[in-house]
Amino acid sequence: MTFTITPAAERFIRFMLRADGGPQAGFRLVLSPGGCSGLSADMSVRAAPEPGDAVVERDGVRLFLPAESRLLLTGVTIDFADGAAQSGLVFRDPKATTCATAATPIVRLQ
Repeated sequence: MTFTITPAAERFIRFMLRADGGPQAGFRLVLSPGGCSGLSADMSVRAAPEPGDAVVERDGVRLFLPAESRLLLTGVTIDFADGAAQSGLVFRDPKATTCATAATPIVRLQ
């Protein structure tokens, strides 16, 4: 599974995990086709993975990823934007051609 998490996105995910999770908590990321970058996403902090989730660790950050999310993340860069136009995680997919910036913020928290 080849995807990148920028330092800004990593800081945001760590903050979410510290605020809402325990020592074994993970950041569950559910992606589906749609949105400006070609992806739509839901995220949540969970105490344990759901059945079928893969546990992926990147620099000590635990991600819980369902099968479809793992496929859709291929080649994607997960970033964090905090500005007047958008605030939240942003997916940059070089394969997407639906928008000029090819990025979309996550807007749904569970």
